Order: sequence, then C-alpha cells, then structure tokens
Amino acid sequence: MIRAILYKEWLKTRWVVAGIALVGAGMLFYSFLNLAKVVQFRGTEILWSTLIAKDTVLLEAFKFIPAVAGLLLALAQWLPEIQQKRLKLTLHLPVRASVMTGCIIGYGLVVLAVFSALHAGICAAVLARWIPAELVSRILRTMLTWYLAGWAVYLWTCAICIEPTWRLRIVLAVLLAALAGLFFLSGIPEAYNGFLPWLALYTVESAVLVLGGTERFKEGVQ
Repeated sequence: MIRAILYKEWLKTRWVVAGIALVGAGMLFYSFLNLAKVVQFRGTEILWSTLIAKDTVLLEAFKFIPAVAGLLLALAQWLPEIQQKRLKLTLHLPVRASVMTGCIIGYGLVVLAVFSALHAGICAAVLARWIPAELVSRILRTMLTWYLAGWAVYLWTCAICIEPTWRLRIVLAVLLAALAGLFFLSGIPEAYNGFLPWLALYTVESAVLVLGGTERFKEGVQ
C-alpha cells in the first residue's frame, strides 16, 4: 500500500518536479555563466574581493527558488485531492491517516532534499574551481537557510491545503507569509548561522500542523 501511495504521488507531481529541476538548473547555469564571464575578463581575484568586501554569495538569483519549489510541490500534491474530492477517500484507505499523510509529506520532503543536495553539490563543485574551500563553505552555509525556507513553505502549504476550515486556512496563510519573510530578513552571508538549528527545529515541527489538519478533516470538522 505504501508503495502504491508513493507511486501515486509521483504520477501527480512528476511534471512539477521536472519543472522545478529545469528552472533550478537554469538559474544555476545563468549564475555560473555570469561568473565565468567575470573570471574570464577580470580574473578570480575579483570574486574573492566581492565575496569578502561586499557581503554577497554570488548566487542571489537562486535565493527564492527553493521556497517557490516547496509551494508548487505542495499544491501539486494536495489541490487535486481537494478539487476532485478524493481526500476523504484517501484518508479512509486501510492505512492509518497519520501514516498516509506521513507518506505524502515524506515524499515531498525527500524530493526537496534531493533537489537541494544536487544543487548544493553542483555549486560546490563549480565554485571550487574559482574560490578557496573556506569561501565555498561560506556560500553553502548561507544557502542552507534558503533550502530550509523551501521545506518550511512546503509543510505550511500542505497544512493550509488540508485544513478543513477557511478561518484557520486564512490564519495559517498569514503565518506562512510571516514565516517565509523570516528566512529572508538578512542578505548578509551566514547571518543565520547561530539561528539555523532553531529554524531547522521549527521547520520539522511544522509537520504537526499537517497531521493536525488531517485529523480534523477526517473527523469532519467544517
């Protein structure tokens, strides 16, 4: 049954996943192409000085991609269930509702994790050609905040979709907007280093909202 659920999620989201991968790859290619031109005409020293003196990580064009990816993936998973009134049937299959929901959001989190790991690996490999490992590490630690934003936006969007009452949906949407802004308050590299463990914990605990909405929906709350 679990395998069938995961396969169903893949069928629902495969085009969105492909689109996310293509857009992410395109943004990275665009960023690396610009950096390659800078290196070609002005040398790698300009990258070093820019990173150190101007509080940049060179990949700001990619900043919002993980959050948008989390939003689109959650909508691709849950909107068909709601619009086609399949969610009630899904939650009454011979599997506990919490297990069913856990499989669905687990699929989404794994997709986002693979997306993040691939992009971080590509960034590390390409940037290592031009700048020292210490500066590459600085960039990746800054990007980790962006990836966490993607997971947080994904979980909160799932919670909004599955919540059966419009009043709580609106409250959750307002809180999501505030939460998403929290991840992008500062553009200074590594500004969130000391706060990252708390952001990670808060992101993981957001799954409780989804499970709570599942129980409320199954109980027929209107």
